[in-house]
Amino acid sequence: MKLYNSVGPNPHVVRMFMAERGIDMPMEDIDIMAGENRKAAYLEKNPGGQLPALELDDCTLVTEITAICEYLDETQPGDRLMGDTAVARAQNRRWTRWVDLQIIEPLTTAFRGAEGLPMFKDRMRCLPEAADGLKACAQDGMTFLDQQMADGRDYIAGDTFGLADIMLFCFVAFGNQVGQPLNPDLKHVGAWYARISERPSVSA
Repeated sequence: MKLYNSVGPNPHVVRMFMAERGIDMPMEDIDIMAGENRKAAYLEKNPGGQLPALELDDCTLVTEITAICEYLDETQPGDRLMGDTAVARAQNRRWTRWVDLQIIEPLTTAFRGAEGLPMFKDRMRCLPEAADGLKACAQDGMTFLDQQMADGRDYIAGDTFGLADIMLFCFVAFGNQVGQPLNPDLKHVGAWYARISERPSVSA
């Protein structure tokens, strides 16, 4: 297998997941700042142009960070981060999906329409007119999560660290760098973020 890697929160999610699972594989860096992912050589492999992408030994390509992480979790030896029971996997997928839709999607779409507009305006449809509202939607999601975590849970999906934690951590860290910082009033999420920050895998 080989991972097509780049800068940015999406590849960070997969690298952090791999580090937590003890998975090592060759990586090929794609320069998204220079638009290498929009050039023919990469588009022939991945017409969507997105990163990261996992190339299997038979040249099958797996894209989308949730799909990549679930594939690795199911096929590689070691303790699974998605859970060993149907209930545990359902809870992990539930919260991963929720984090993705309610926080990550508005956060990243807002970034592409605001601070990231110079980079993305010629690559995809951007929504500068919606950026402020999308940033507010991401904050609404964070506020809701903070309320849910008032029950004392250590991690987003309960008592066990999982993919939802990795995804949100990577995108909160990204938001902190691009004008969408973590609200210090969100004490429960703030405590969660501090705990995750101590994990060695965050440097992957």
